[in-house]
Amino acid sequence: MPETYPIGRLTLPSSLDLGAVLVAIDRIEALPAAARSAIDGCADVDHPIRAGAWSIRQLTHHLADSHMHAFIRTKLALTEDGPTVSPYDEVAWARCADAALPVEPSLQLLEGLHRRWVELLRSLGPAELERPWHVLERPSTYPLWRLPLTYAWHGDHHVAQVVRAREHFGV
Repeated sequence: MPETYPIGRLTLPSSLDLGAVLVAIDRIEALPAAARSAIDGCADVDHPIRAGAWSIRQLTHHLADSHMHAFIRTKLALTEDGPTVSPYDEVAWARCADAALPVEPSLQLLEGLHRRWVELLRSLGPAELERPWHVLERPSTYPLWRLPLTYAWHGDHHVAQVVRAREHFGV
């Protein structure tokens, strides 16, 4: 059975590590090609990545949904003073009608979105990376630098899940 966390769980530093942020931005830049490569030639995108989990199709659409949220959170943190963002129900989003589309629109969305996001992230200095934001109904405030670190891991995590599932199930 494929692992839930094939690259391990996310770990974040306690303070800004500019080198780690720069590496994360490179990983975000590489994600669209890595996702496309992981899915290319897949015989069954509706196969779950493991028993009881999302399908490869749902996971691909989830990447696009989730990374759109992260991009918007980045822009809000840069343009508003300590914005509060709403969480979203990713399971409910995975049940929406657009989740039945072929994976190509989400792969294309990731390509355009990541091109813009990487350009934006590479323009930021330490002061901007420290800008705060918070999630509705959560007590913590987060610095912007957590977003690229989190979503670099998130993208790599889901690509690894797809790769492992395809290897394990032969899809």
